[in-house]
Amino acid sequence: METERDQLYIDGNWSVPSGTDNLEVENPTTQEVMGSIPQGDAQDVDRAVRAAHSALHDWWAVPATERAAMCAKVAEGLQARQGELADLITSELGMPHMLSTLIQTGLPSLTFGSMPEVLSQTEIESEIGNALVVREPRGVVAAITPWNYPLHQIALKLAPALTAGNTVVLKPSEITPLNAFMLFEVLDEVGFPKGVVNLVTGTGPVVGQALAEHPLVDMITFTGSTGTGRRLGEVAARDVKRLALELGGKSANIILDDADLQRAVTDGISKCFLNSGQTCIALTRMLVPESKLDEVNQIAENVASAQKVGDPFEEGVALGPLVSADQRERVRNYIDKGVAEGAKLLTGGTEAPAGLDTGYFVQPTVFTNVSNDSTIAQEEIFGPVLSIIPFRDEAHAVELANDSPYGLAGAVWSGDDARALDVAKRIRTGQIEVNGGSFNPAAPFGGFKQSGHGREAGVFGLEEFFEVKAILR
Repeated sequence: METERDQLYIDGNWSVPSGTDNLEVENPTTQEVMGSIPQGDAQDVDRAVRAAHSALHDWWAVPATERAAMCAKVAEGLQARQGELADLITSELGMPHMLSTLIQTGLPSLTFGSMPEVLSQTEIESEIGNALVVREPRGVVAAITPWNYPLHQIALKLAPALTAGNTVVLKPSEITPLNAFMLFEVLDEVGFPKGVVNLVTGTGPVVGQALAEHPLVDMITFTGSTGTGRRLGEVAARDVKRLALELGGKSANIILDDADLQRAVTDGISKCFLNSGQTCIALTRMLVPESKLDEVNQIAENVASAQKVGDPFEEGVALGPLVSADQRERVRNYIDKGVAEGAKLLTGGTEAPAGLDTGYFVQPTVFTNVSNDSTIAQEEIFGPVLSIIPFRDEAHAVELANDSPYGLAGAVWSGDDARALDVAKRIRTGQIEVNGGSFNPAAPFGGFKQSGHGREAGVFGLEEFFEVKAILR
């Protein structure tokens, strides 16, 4: 596979960037440079945005069913390259290869492929008395995506934006960008008209800022940190641009006193440590009854310490490395902070896992007797660190779960489904599972509070890219 990239995709062609600087891409398992990408600048952004703006009217005129069908063809192209993509993303990111195949490449194909069905479920025109209500594209969309689920997050933005009739300029994360080039090879093969989809790589302060500030950009859709989301909100407000944000999380996993502890704790640890904890919906706060704390501690210590950490291409590995040296240092600092603030370290710590001196590996770490107002319980760590927090009763559990600046995801476990559902309805979060409910890629995804606003996936994700017009007759 090609990992040395020196061109951007602008106005339907692979294009030489305005500058000559490149950004290196590092393999976090080997700590070796595995490729490079162009370091785009404001001039490249301007060319891409103007191309998208010029293409908007003609693309909008293409029937929505044809636009959705083209997205379905993208799904076929991704499926044909699934093996290459899984290898590439595992190398860029460090997620175990089996999970990269299922999640990092499977979900993007599913998202693009679902567009015809999602469109059929969306009411493009309706009538309210003498008003014909129509949904129209928002315009030129700037899509800025993260490194942890790189291709999946791109698909969640591009597929519905294109189906709705928008044109797009994408800035993928410069940490895991190579999969985006492979996607754009597929987009080029499918034959989207010139200017409809554009790729400009580079850093957030340069390319991301230029996109957000460009006067011809009508909407910004961003997934990433809450801090960056705030800054984008300030920029977007100046021109009253539409803004969709999917930001951080500190999700609570409430295990009630009548739950199957072995099942609930085991499931909770797997969902905390998925992608080495680099998951916005990770269940990082495990809330358990005070009377069950000792039993939960024993299960959690046994399950966490049994997680295999190592080369993500090796069979049986559950956790690969963190994505970068900076990310590893961030997680280690939080572990130190947890110890300093008095939480009890059950397992893990800041030392590298045995035999893994090369690569950005961190031990699966579990703290217990964590205070909900402590740093590790309130701030997003983005690493394999679990906080076990005791509660007195059900009302206290709900209070603790909601005592967070975030509201992205969560979980409730109980031996009584109706009781679990009742508690779930009282948690202020955008998505919550009951008794291990499985992930639904068609369900609306997004957050309350500082986890952002707007929704992705399915019908709700498509509607995010429409403006609503009332025509009075």
